[in-house]
Amino acid sequence: MPDVPDEGPFFHGTKADLRVGDFLTAGFRSNYRPEVVMNHIYFTALPDGAGLAAELAPGDGAPRVYLVRPTGVFEDDPNVTDKKFPGNPTRSYRSTEPLEVVGEVTDWTRLSPDALQAWRDRLAAIRADERAEIIN
Repeated sequence: MPDVPDEGPFFHGTKADLRVGDFLTAGFRSNYRPEVVMNHIYFTALPDGAGLAAELAPGDGAPRVYLVRPTGVFEDDPNVTDKKFPGNPTRSYRSTEPLEVVGEVTDWTRLSPDALQAWRDRLAAIRADERAEIIN
């Protein structure tokens, strides 16, 4: 693989029930703007960041964090890096290539109900702001 921005390990948060060997791919609706179909699959090098994504993901399933392996090149997620915040403090990335599930992580930090509601309120405000965009 060419020069990569981070060596990992990498994590993906979701409410999907996945197995080792499954692949996560682009082409699904955004968790943050459901009207947008994403051109990338997103992941992070921080298990608690993936946990936050899992808790905020739509659906009734339990939030889950998976250890994943990128199968191709990836880049900093411009939704949380230099286009919006300096650097990449969340170690968030995206790829057009699949991520392979290589395990499940169970020791990530869960949010308190109040903290989770605060995040949901922030996302609702973003959804209501027509100027807020997802860099797809």
